[in-house]
Amino acid sequence: MLKSNSTALEPLLADDYTGITAQGAIQTKEQALASVRSNALQLTSLSISDRKVRIYGSTAVVTSVAELTGNRKNQDLAGRYRYTRVYVRNQQGQWKIVSFEASRIQEQGDRR
Repeated sequence: MLKSNSTALEPLLADDYTGITAQGAIQTKEQALASVRSNALQLTSLSISDRKVRIYGSTAVVTSVAELTGNRKNQDLAGRYRYTRVYVRNQQGQWKIVSFEASRIQEQGDRR
């Protein structure tokens, strides 16, 4: 994501991937890749913490906190976000992201 590398991102996403952005927009795999290709999302820093991984057979649920700086279509995105990603292991043994959701963490005094 920091390098806007859609080629690296494409094989990580399942064909039926659904993402929900912190703004509530729904993205398909193709929309997510197009967003990366167009540089609509430009991250300048990304720090992940509080990562938890839970595995249920061929499904994994990953939650984390991401502190980032950057912008989407020239709107500032700097802040802390909670992320949930759901992975499913396919028949070839590859883990694919099938679902993603981000929520901005409201800091005290933050009214966005």
